[in-house]
Formats: sequence, C-alpha cells, structure tokens
Amino acid sequence: MLNTITILIWIAIVTAAVFLAGTRRLVTQYGQEECRFPKAAAWAIAIPIIVWAGTRGYVADTTLYRIGFQDAADSIFAIPSYLMSQPQDPGYGVFQIIVKSIIGNNDVLYFTIIAAICALCVLLTYQKYSCSLAMSAFLFVASCDCYQWLFNGMRQFIPAAVLFAAMGLLLRKRYVAFIVLTLLGATFHLSALLLIPAAFLVQGKALNKKTLLFFVAIAAAIIFLNQFTDFLETVLSNTQYDDVVSQFAEDDGTNILRVLVYAVPVVLALIGKRQIDYYDSPVINLSVNMSLLSLGFYILSMFTSGIYVGRLPIFFSLYNYILLPWEIEAIFERRSARLVKVLLICFYMAFCYYQMTVSWGVSLY
Repeated sequence: MLNTITILIWIAIVTAAVFLAGTRRLVTQYGQEECRFPKAAAWAIAIPIIVWAGTRGYVADTTLYRIGFQDAADSIFAIPSYLMSQPQDPGYGVFQIIVKSIIGNNDVLYFTIIAAICALCVLLTYQKYSCSLAMSAFLFVASCDCYQWLFNGMRQFIPAAVLFAAMGLLLRKRYVAFIVLTLLGATFHLSALLLIPAAFLVQGKALNKKTLLFFVAIAAAIIFLNQFTDFLETVLSNTQYDDVVSQFAEDDGTNILRVLVYAVPVVLALIGKRQIDYYDSPVINLSVNMSLLSLGFYILSMFTSGIYVGRLPIFFSLYNYILLPWEIEAIFERRSARLVKVLLICFYMAFCYYQMTVSWGVSLY
C-alpha cells in the first residue's frame, strides 16, 4: 500500500538508479552549468504519487470533492446553464463538467487526473530548475505539502501547481501571459490573484527593498491586527470569503513549528546573501523572494487564521524546494554541505512524523 514512507523510499531508489546509470547531464542555465536529472526521473517519481493521491480513501476533504464531482453535470451542453447560475469559482466547475463528460462518474479517475496535473507540474518544474530533483522531491513530500495539497485543498492546488510550472514566464518577464494564466487560475480559486502583485514584487535581486517592504507590511498588519481585520472584513464583504474574519476567533492560527520549518530557506538566504549576490541567478533570486513572501504569510497566519491565511503560502512555498538544495551546494563547503544535507533530511523527517502522526493523526506507514 502506498504511503508517505514508501514514496520517500521510492524517491531514494529512483535517485540511486539515476546515479548508477549515469544519466544526469550538464545544462547551462543563465550562464551557469548545473547537473540535471533526466525528465524520466521526474515521471518515475510522479507516478506513485499520482496513484497514491488518485486512489485515496475518505481522507481530509476528499468526501466533499467526491460529492461535488458526483453531483456535477455530465454533459458539456450543461456548461452555459451552469455559468448562468453565477457559481463561485466557475473554472473549477466547468473543469469538473468537461472531465465528467469524458470519463463518466468515475471519481477515482477524476482524482487521478487532478493528481497527475499537479504532481507533474511540480516535479517537472523541479527537474528543469532545481540543481537536485531528488532533494526537491524529497522536500516536497517530507514537508507534507504533497499530502496536504493533493489530498486536501485540491482545488486551490490546481492553480498553484500550474502557475508554479509557469515560472519561466516570470523569469522572462512575460507579465501579460502570466497575468492571463493567473486570471484563469483565479476561476478555480480566487486566492490565485495574489500572484499578480507578487509577479512584480519578486523581480530583481534576492532580498531587495520591495520584498523587505512586504515584510514591514506584514509586521504592521500584526501590530495593528484589529485595524487589519476590519480592513479585510470590508474588502471581503459580498464575496465567497465574507466569513473569513469571523472565523479568526475560532482558529488558533498556524502552528509555530510549521512557520519555523518554512523559515529555513529564508534564514539560509540571509546567511548566504554574499554567495547569492555573487552567482546572481535569476532562478535563485526569484526563489528567495518567493520564499520570503511564503514566510511572511505564514507569520501572519500565526496571528490570524491557519485555515484561510495559512493556505495562501502554497503559491510561493513551492519555490522553497528549488532554493534549499541550491543553498546547501552554494553556501557550504563540500564536506560541510554533506553534513548539512544529512541534518536537513533528519530535520524534515522529524517534522513529517510530527505533522502527519501527531498533528493530523495520519499514519506514515
């Protein structure tokens, strides 16, 4: 039976196979040479994750998604009447209808299709931009992002994964194409609109004045929390999120341990700022700034809502797993890098155990 541990073991097996076969290759990315795993390795890692997520039982909010799919119309001719009803997140509803018209009322296949879209968007992006697909895939699973977003919050993860795969548009500053794609993603989940201002905020050097001003704004929102929640209540009124602020009082916020975990890439970026500036890689600069936004929203979610605000960082935190492997290789000397890598693996495994078994009550085995 597939589970977190078997997925992690499989990642190790695929990694060993790639090294033994010698199929890694040198690529030049923005003037720098780096080793890359073959695309076949990304597919090999993705397949059991897709099967795992597609064949899941009644876990997390799967039941709600299953009922929603079963209740959806099964003909594309029903789309106009569906849109006339002015539903929330119409893009997701249309997607459901189109898929159901093709595959019928097979919810397992439906979940498998969504898992394939999301997992492949994430893992093929890591294969393209990460200096270590193996470490990026490990972090994606061990951080519990894989489980949390493929089993829970699936509708929000579809635009998050697709827009992450479109990071090349951000690197080439093709803002119009990225904004159009973001607007399409917002029809699946309105929170995707956050990526429109973020697309401009994260451009430039790592830890630049724009991203640091964002952190100042987060600090101000925490200090003036009452005024901030009043502002949110006004902005979100008459939307699908008009009950968000009222839910804050019933929400303990994001666990501080989770915030500390997502602070690791930013802390290492501060330590290795000299190396980051020396290499001046657009991929790493973008990843650092995205990680900073992720941490900022996680800190804010400690004081507001883990359910609502705590889900916003997924649009930015996927970049952490491009950044962390690079930081280990670039900031530390070879011997120290090996030790840091081992410590990082142990740290994330411990966090995975705590998050899955203690916090969520889900078995790792």
